[in-house]
Amino acid sequence: MEILQEDEEYNWREVKLPSLIPVIPEPGLERETGERRRGRDILIAIDHGPNSKHAFDWALIHLCRLADTLHLVHAVSSVQNTVVYETSQQLMEKLAVEALQVAMVRTVARIVQGDAGKVICNEAERLKPAAVVMSTRGRSLVQSVLQGSVSEYCFHHCKAAPVIIVPGKEDGDESLI
Repeated sequence: MEILQEDEEYNWREVKLPSLIPVIPEPGLERETGERRRGRDILIAIDHGPNSKHAFDWALIHLCRLADTLHLVHAVSSVQNTVVYETSQQLMEKLAVEALQVAMVRTVARIVQGDAGKVICNEAERLKPAAVVMSTRGRSLVQSVLQGSVSEYCFHHCKAAPVIIVPGKEDGDESLI
């Protein structure tokens, strides 16, 4: 088991999402359980690939419920690179609007500098979410063994929450992004 070093620098930038997304008040239904009223935190690892969008859609349909908060996390090599940051911010904004329209959930987005697997595990440790949702990259078994896999890393190292790995769409399906 690999131990995360405490002395590693942890750089991140919060993504300012569009103001058109209203703040959803917490429902006050008495018949609901406390967890339902309070809502859950769900961490979704995002990148620019179609499999990531498929995992996001899966989470909206199968996992999210009213009053939940989606935490979108995108790992980058440098948060100071404005081109990378702006491209990632546009993707996060698009997904936040879609989350509100489809599942009526609040969205928080963060772009974090570092190795994707470690970033996702650190964010899960910080948030203590109900689940971590991520996609596969669409590599073959041999490629995953030779090059490693972020989803496999998170599956083995993320101890703060269950990790849900959503398989990618089949080759014949259209890209969603």
